[in-house]
Amino acid sequence: MKFRFYLVLFCLLLLPVSGNAESLHLKIKCADKKLQKILEPALVLPPALISDGRINKNWLDHFQKKIPEKVHAILEPYGYFHSQVSSQIKEVKPGEYHLRVKVTPGIPLRITTLKLELTGSVQRLPEIEQLRKDFPLKVGDILRQDIYKKGKSALLQGVINLGYFDAKFKQHQILVDQDKRQINIILHIESNGRFRFGETTFKNHGDYQDHFLRRYITYKEGEYFSQTKLNQTRRKLRDANLFRSIEIKPLRDQATDHRIPISISLESAPRHQLLPGIGYGTDTGVRGSLRYRNRNLFHRGHEFEGDLRVSKKDQYFLTTYTIPDQDTLDRRTMLHAGIIREDNTSYESHKLFTEEEYQRSFNNELTGSLFIRQERERYWIGDDHSKLSFLLLPGARLSWRHVDNLLTPRQGIQTRLELKGGYKDCLSDISILRVTSNVTTIYPLPQQLSLLLRLRGGATWHSDSFSEVPASLRFFPGGGKGIRGYKYKSLGPKDNNGQVIGGKHQLIANIELEKKLNKDWGVVIFTDIGNSFNSLSEYHSKQGAGIGVNYYTVIGPVHIDIARPIGDNDKKNYRLSLSVGAQW
Repeated sequence: MKFRFYLVLFCLLLLPVSGNAESLHLKIKCADKKLQKILEPALVLPPALISDGRINKNWLDHFQKKIPEKVHAILEPYGYFHSQVSSQIKEVKPGEYHLRVKVTPGIPLRITTLKLELTGSVQRLPEIEQLRKDFPLKVGDILRQDIYKKGKSALLQGVINLGYFDAKFKQHQILVDQDKRQINIILHIESNGRFRFGETTFKNHGDYQDHFLRRYITYKEGEYFSQTKLNQTRRKLRDANLFRSIEIKPLRDQATDHRIPISISLESAPRHQLLPGIGYGTDTGVRGSLRYRNRNLFHRGHEFEGDLRVSKKDQYFLTTYTIPDQDTLDRRTMLHAGIIREDNTSYESHKLFTEEEYQRSFNNELTGSLFIRQERERYWIGDDHSKLSFLLLPGARLSWRHVDNLLTPRQGIQTRLELKGGYKDCLSDISILRVTSNVTTIYPLPQQLSLLLRLRGGATWHSDSFSEVPASLRFFPGGGKGIRGYKYKSLGPKDNNGQVIGGKHQLIANIELEKKLNKDWGVVIFTDIGNSFNSLSEYHSKQGAGIGVNYYTVIGPVHIDIARPIGDNDKKNYRLSLSVGAQW
C-alpha cells in the first residue's frame, strides 16, 4: 500500500503546473544600436522577481524605479551622461508581461584635456614618447572608461618594460564637469630609477655549452633593461627548434645597484629525431622517405641531418653537417654530401656530390652564402651512350624574404638567386657558368582571396659542345615544380630524333588564385606557362592549368593539384601532383 501511495504522489509531482503561471520579459529599445548591444547584457531582470509562477509586484515596482539609475551607470563609462530613460509594464497576453525600457542617449561628453606626465628618473626616451603617442584616447574623443583602463595599464607596463621597475602612478584622475561638458584626464607616472641588465644564467640546459647558448642573447650585461630585447632572445631560442620549453625571468628581488639578473631555464628537445614519411605523385609514383636529425653532435651544438627518399623514378640520400659560429647566430659553415639517382622521361643520371658552404644572415630577411661544389655525374640523354662529367663549381647564393607568415602567407615577396661556374683547366671537364633565379610574390584580395605570382628563370653559358653539359645542369621543365599538366621533366628542346635533350635557358611563370575556406583549407585555380630553350628564336611556350586543394598543417601546407595541358592536342591527360611545404 505504501508503494502505491508514493507512486501516485510521484505522478502528481510530474503533472504540469497550472496554466495561470506568469512570465516577465525585458525589452530594451535604444536609438543607438551600438549602445543597445551594451545595455542588453548589462541590464537584466533579477531571477527572484518571479516566485512560484507569480510576479512579485512590489519588487518589480522597486526594480522599475531603479532602471534610470542602472542605465546611467552603464552608459556613463562610455561618455553618455544625460540619457533619458522611460519604462512601462504591459500585459501582451494573459499572464505574459513585458517590461519595456526606452533609452534616448544624450550628447556624449568628449575629452577636453589629456595630460600624460612622466617624471622622476623617467627620461625623455624615444620609446617613452612612443608610449604617449600610442595612448588610445586623444583630445576630442568620446570618453570610454574601458579603453581608458586598458590604455592606463599599457602605459604603466610599457614604462616598466623599459626598466623602470618601481614606476607607479602618482596621480590618475578623470575629472568630469557635466555643466561645462568637459572631461579632463590626468595620468602622472613617477619612477626612482632605471634598471640595467645584470648577469644572465642558464638553467636545465642539458648538454648545450654555456658559450653556445649565449649566442642567442640579444642584450649585453650593463645595458638598460628592455622587455623587447628579452622577447627577441626568447624568439631566437624558440626559432632554433632545440628546446621543448623556454622560460625567461628577470629576478627583481635579487637586483642590486639597479642591476637585475636574468634567469633562462631551458628544457632540451630530444637530441635525436627520426621522421618517416610516405607520399604519392604522378611524377614520381609512390615514394617513401626517412629523415634523421641530430641536434647536438659532439655536445658542441653541431647538427647533422640525413635525408633519404626512394621512389620508382628517383632516389637520393643527402647529408648536411652544420658547424655554428662560436660568437654569433648570423654565420655558419655547412658541409653537404649526397648521392642522387634520377630516371625520368628525358634522361637518366647518377650523381655524387660534395659541397662546402659558408652562410651569413645580414638581417631577418636577407641571407647570402659562398660555396664550392664538386660533382661527379654519369648520365644518359635520349639514345646517346653514357657520359661521365667531373666539375668543380664555386658559386654564391642570395635570398631575400619578406612575408607575414611562413606557413600560411597572405602577403609577401621572396627572391632567390644562384650563380655558379667552373673552368675547364681547373678541375672541370668544361668551362660553364649557370645562373638561376626565382621571384615569388603573394597579394591579399577581398573575400579571403589571395593571388600568387611566381617567375622562374635560368641561363647557361658553356665553352664546349652542349652535349658535354651534364643532365643535372640542363633545364627540363614539366611536372609539379615546373609546368603542371605535363610529365615530370618532359619539356625542352629536342634533337633530330625528337628526343627531349633539355635547354640552356629557362623561363616559367606561375599564377595561382586561392580562396580560403577556413584557417585550415583553401582551394586554388592556377595556370603555368613557359619552357626551356637554347635561343629566344626557338622559345616555344607550353601551358598547363588546373585546380587544387591546400591543407594547412603545423609543419606546413599540403598541396594537391590536378592539371592538364592547354592548347596541346597531343597531350590531353590529367596529371596529379602532391607537395608539402610553403610555395616559397
